[in-house]
Formats: sequence, structure tokens, C-alpha cells
Amino acid sequence: MAEKYHIVTYGCQMNVHESEKIAGILHRLGYEETDTNENADIIVFNTCCIRENAENHAFGNIGALKKLKKQKPNLLIAVGGCMTQEKGKTDVLKKKFPFIDIMFGTLNLEELETLIKRKKTQKKRVIEIRETEGEIIEFPDAYRTSYPNAWVNIMYGCNNFCSYCIVPYVRGRERSRKPEHILAEVQGLVKEGYKEITLLGQNVNSYGSDGKTGTTFAELLDMVASIEGDFRLRFMTSHPKDFNEDVVKVMEKHRKICRLVHLPVQSGSNAVLKAMNRRYTREKYLDEIHMLKSRLPEAEVTTDIIVGFPGETEEDYLDTESLVKEVDYASAFTFVYSPRQGTKAAEMENRIPEEVQKDRIMRLVELVNTLTRRKSEKYLGKTVEILCEDYDAKKGLYLGRDEFGRMGYFSSNTNVIGKFIALKITKANGISLYGEVVSVKD
Repeated sequence: MAEKYHIVTYGCQMNVHESEKIAGILHRLGYEETDTNENADIIVFNTCCIRENAENHAFGNIGALKKLKKQKPNLLIAVGGCMTQEKGKTDVLKKKFPFIDIMFGTLNLEELETLIKRKKTQKKRVIEIRETEGEIIEFPDAYRTSYPNAWVNIMYGCNNFCSYCIVPYVRGRERSRKPEHILAEVQGLVKEGYKEITLLGQNVNSYGSDGKTGTTFAELLDMVASIEGDFRLRFMTSHPKDFNEDVVKVMEKHRKICRLVHLPVQSGSNAVLKAMNRRYTREKYLDEIHMLKSRLPEAEVTTDIIVGFPGETEEDYLDTESLVKEVDYASAFTFVYSPRQGTKAAEMENRIPEEVQKDRIMRLVELVNTLTRRKSEKYLGKTVEILCEDYDAKKGLYLGRDEFGRMGYFSSNTNVIGKFIALKITKANGISLYGEVVSVKD
């Protein structure tokens, strides 16, 4: 009987896709997937240290395996991802959890197969954390579990060094994949029947800036969108300092590119943006929004916002509120600032009291939810195209998103996962839509 694996993933979509790559490695080693730690022969934690909550959850879940490891001494426990790449964190993990067998970083994920084989031939734990980024090594096929959606890395790393962000320290400098590798991967996915492709990068607009591809992001987007097939195309994340009209022109050219841009603003205050080292102003950001909407009036924007950054005044916070109202976001991911050791912001004074942070985040969430509900209500009576992604057994309904990321639920007598559904919206509930099927197409 084949050995089994279980992967525990924390953090962003980048990590979700990297867990698919880890799964691909484990399948090549002969492992089969299981949903539980108890049935696993190897458990892999793909960690995140961007937010304190994700890191705390990882520590708690790793610690909870101590008893299971005693019961199953041959169980392998591997920990990788951003947390192990963070300076000094490997030493903490070694001392706190001596039962961890393997540790690897974000910069040497491709070595996991070798590390597992090495551990099986020796008693001592295996730790390999690459300190500097090397050339991009193309992975064999990932074991994808997200049909009909597929994520494709176009680049790795980040050069921006926002003062609050640990990413450049744990994912290295920007490195871009060769266009031919990206195009071949997307072509293969479309041929396999995937219906939505998302191009991934910490800052997709910086694609090619390392000078090794001879291709800009707008040019790459044009090439990918020119691939034949009936599929949607998305990209994330865009950085406002680099987002430009060339990208929007490509969006105009190709209808298969979703009219949705994720453009994290983080704050509506120029003073806070400067302290964050975001390298754009409120005015530049709004100019980009106006440029996008003037060329693509139907386009929607989503964003990320941090409140309670060191030194943020009530006036600064209100600047964020006014920007949210002006842009009228489709949705927003909102966060309370939490210091990450090793970043510039962690050394800043003028910390915002916790009660002030909580008050601001509650006010902001209420504002965002109000705007989101208004947008959902505008769907009533309209027919929209939904890509069916899954079936919700609890609700007894299929579900999927429109091109603007709005979730729609509906009933169907047949399995329609992976099909495009023309859905007439009959009910709006917050960010969710409910409707009746008008037609179905592959």
C-alpha cells in the first residue's frame, strides 16, 4: 500500500500554488494524498510569515504533532515556506520542535525530493535553507487540485522593500521566468481543460525587469491572451508604482482577460504611504484608477488596506476612508498592522494603541461591506457568466465566480463544475449572489 502525505498550507495564493508543486514532488515519490494527519506518512507544512496570525497558527499546529510523532516514530514532518526562510526562525523551530525531520526554504523548494530521500537514509534531521536566490529551476508538473482554476508563476521574489513587508527577505530578489516556459505551461493547461488561468507574481508589473527575458509584462500578457482556447485570464498582484496604460491596452485588446485588477493601495494618506515606502502618492494611485476606468468603464478594482500603521493619525485614517469611497472597490482585504521582525516598520516609534487600531478596522470593514452590498444589489435581475468551480454540500448548491470575482450560487441536476453558466441573479446576500441557470456551455 502506498505511503500517504498531507500538506498544511498557510498564506497567500502563491503558497497555495507552491503546495501544488510540493504535492507534485510527493506524487513522483509514490505518495498518495490524505486529508488527515493521522493517516499520513509525511506531513509538510508550507508556512507563511507575512501575517502574525498565520505564523502563530503554524506554530500551534506543528506543536500539536508531538503526540502523533511519538505514536508513529516513522512519520516524517517537514516544514518549509516563508517562515523557515526568515532569518533566525530555523533556530527557533529547531529548539521548539526537535521532532521536525526536514526543513527547507522558499529558495530551494525544488530540493524537497532530495531532502526526503536523504532523511530516509539517515537518523539526524535534514536542514537545507538556501541563503541567496539562484537561477530559476523549472518544476516538473505540479499536482493541481484547483480545477477549473490554475495558477502560473511568471516571476519570483520582490525588490520593493515596503517598510512593513518581510517578502523580499524571505523570497529573494525578483527573478522572471522565460516567456517560452510560461507560454508552454499555459498552453498545456488550456489543452487539459482548465478554464481560468491566473498569472502570479509579487509584482507582476515588474516582470522582465531583471533584464533576462527581453519582455515586458504587457507583452507577456498579450502573448498569453493570444493562446487559442475558451478560458479566462487573470493576473495578480499589481503594484501601483508600476501599473501602466500598456497593460490596460492589452486588456482592451483581449476579451478573455477579466476586467478586474487587484491594485493594493494600503493607505489613502500620502504621509503613511511615504512611511510605508510604497513609492507612489494618493494622487498617482487615483490617476491610475481613472485611466483604467476611462479605457475600460466596466472594470472593477480590488485592493489591500492596512490600518493602524505606526504614526497613522485620525486624519490619515480618514484619508483612507475617502479614497475607498472615491474608488468604490469591488472588495477589499483589510488588515490591522502587525510588526514583522526584520522590517523597517518594526523599528518605528509612534505605535498605534490596540484599541485605536480595532476601532479603525471596524469602521473600515463596515464601509467596505456597505459598498460591497451595494454592488451586489446591482446584480439583481441581470444575467451574468459564472465559471462553476465547486459544489457546496452544506448548501446543496454549485458555486462559481463571475469575471469580477463575485461568487454566485445555484442549483443544478447535473455536475457542471468547469462549465460556464449563464446565471440570472435573483438574490444578493452581502458579497454572495444566488440565481437560476439560463444556459450552460463548456
